[in-house]
Amino acid sequence: MSNFMSYKGYTTSMVYDTEDKIIVGRVQDVDDIISFHGESVAEFESNFQAAIDDYLAASEELGSPPEKPASGKVMLRIAPEVHAAALKAAARSGTSLNKWAESALGRAARKAPARVPARSEA
Repeated sequence: MSNFMSYKGYTTSMVYDTEDKIIVGRVQDVDDIISFHGESVAEFESNFQAAIDDYLAASEELGSPPEKPASGKVMLRIAPEVHAAALKAAARSGTSLNKWAESALGRAARKAPARVPARSEA
């Protein structure tokens, strides 16, 4: 059984609250807090969809784009030497280039951001 549900590109977790006897949901992978609940799966799904529709409408009304979850797909253009070095590093670590790059990007994203010079400055 899956404990997730998707609508319009947004995914929610599903947790059963035994005390209140409701299914509680919170939209995943966005910083904005979007939460809701339902007493049945049908009500939960309806409330999830209403919460997303309300979020999108409120974002439009405020004139700010709604936060969208990342798709997990990244297209990069990098120097051939960097590509070759990354392929070799992935092979040495016994993983695919995708898994190696995901790990490297994850480590880099958790570090304090360093200023990267624009191409025209380099």
